[in-house]
Amino acid sequence: MNDRSPWVLGLFVAMLGASLPVAAHHSFSAIFDSAKPVKVTGTVTRIEWMNPHTWIYVDVTKDDGGAEAWAFELGSPNRLMRYGWNQDSLQTGSVVTITGSRARDGSMKAAADKVTLPDGKQLFGAQETTQ
Repeated sequence: MNDRSPWVLGLFVAMLGASLPVAAHHSFSAIFDSAKPVKVTGTVTRIEWMNPHTWIYVDVTKDDGGAEAWAFELGSPNRLMRYGWNQDSLQTGSVVTITGSRARDGSMKAAADKVTLPDGKQLFGAQETTQ
């Protein structure tokens, strides 16, 4: 092994790391449109408490009896806890009403502004909308 080996190995590792995809945090306005409000009532099917955002998945019954699967992005778990949430605030199977801003791409995704629980209590989505 010569004196150049550690340098070459370091360069190889740096180039490999640079070639991996970067998972950048998005700004609110890049993904969601505050001029397109949405309000849905549906059954919670899943909740994902993870960074950088918590997600609530809701099945909404359409007028024709079919279902639409909606996904709502909320703030980080830490931020949600500061807004009064905890992991027991919402259970799968609960019927909730969620208001928010729809995704710009027209998909059934939105940034949640407010979640109204079955008992009428309202929790805020803790989104950073000024990014």
